[in-house]
Amino acid sequence: MNLTYGVKSLLMNKPVSVNKPIPEKLSSQIDAGVKLAIAKAIERHRKLGESISIWQDGQVVTLTPEQIPPLESTELSIDQIQA
Repeated sequence: MNLTYGVKSLLMNKPVSVNKPIPEKLSSQIDAGVKLAIAKAIERHRKLGESISIWQDGQVVTLTPEQIPPLESTELSIDQIQA
């Protein structure tokens, strides 16, 4: 018995595949949105004087607010995020 059903499928008694690949454009938009959100969160921590922890060379490293580069000076731009 196939238990993979959507709401419409239940009403129509038709199975729905949940393993459909996400269209390339949509996944790119999702990636860009996540990267932008992370960049904004890091910048917010820097401005509020809060440290962040990152993974570097196989270990967790905590950066003080002074060690966090400002968003404008990093290589991260909206164009690069969306690429």
